[in-house]
Amino acid sequence: MANLRDIKKRIGSVHSTRQITRTMEMVATAKIKRAQEAIESARPYALSMMEVLGNVARYAKGVEHPLLLEHEEPKRVVAIAVTSDRGLAGAFNSNILRMTERFIAEQRAAGLDVDLIAIGKKAAAYFRYRGIEPIAAYREISDKPTFADAKAIAAHVIPGYIAEELDEVMIFFNRFKNVAEQLPEQHRLLPIRAELIGEVAEGSDVTAEYIFEPDAASVLEYLLPTYVETLIYRALMESAASEHGARRKAMKSATDNATEMIGTLTRSYNRARQAAITTEIAEIVGGAAALED
Repeated sequence: MANLRDIKKRIGSVHSTRQITRTMEMVATAKIKRAQEAIESARPYALSMMEVLGNVARYAKGVEHPLLLEHEEPKRVVAIAVTSDRGLAGAFNSNILRMTERFIAEQRAAGLDVDLIAIGKKAAAYFRYRGIEPIAAYREISDKPTFADAKAIAAHVIPGYIAEELDEVMIFFNRFKNVAEQLPEQHRLLPIRAELIGEVAEGSDVTAEYIFEPDAASVLEYLLPTYVETLIYRALMESAASEHGARRKAMKSATDNATEMIGTLTRSYNRARQAAITTEIAEIVGGAAALED
């Protein structure tokens, strides 16, 4: 049986760990409300952007844009992995890393070149360890992303797609479903799915007629890059809210496990202490009996 001093030291260590995990759980709970409000505010904007773009595309018939065109012979693909800068969030990062790595392996097996844009320290460190050097790495934005961050990320892929230097852009992120559940997803950013835009436009109640100034091509030239930037920004916001939800869930589980471990160790300590007392009493009684003899 373990030494009483060792058990007591272990109990103290687990107590300290529980204080840390409980504090982190409370911090994540405080942050998740703001992140949830931000993502709920960003979602209608993204949907409205798709609706406007769909209506414009419907009325601007015959106008084409490079971001809407699929390249006949794809050769180069860009994957954007959205992770966090910090750990202790359960499977939040590992789900995205596995999904991105599987996508890269599939594309390379098909003979395509794959470049990576890593968002968050975890993605950059993991893929560098795996021998994949990102063409761009962003840090310190996973907690509080801004639209300027989304524009900077989009600037890495939009000019390249227009110049036909790359043929597809995929983004991998965790979608915030609720406080307890986050779903890893992958979306195709480029080329823009014309059929998706058409579906949104057909489902809209808006029947407005559009007058283009100076012309439809110029309007789409502005709207389509903004649409891509909006999708990236939404993915960053979804990931930020998911990170806080995943960390809260992980820290709550760690706190509960620590509480259970403290109870188990306390029972072990009491049993060891009782055994030590019983042994001492038996020795005293045995010594007293020997003296009487």
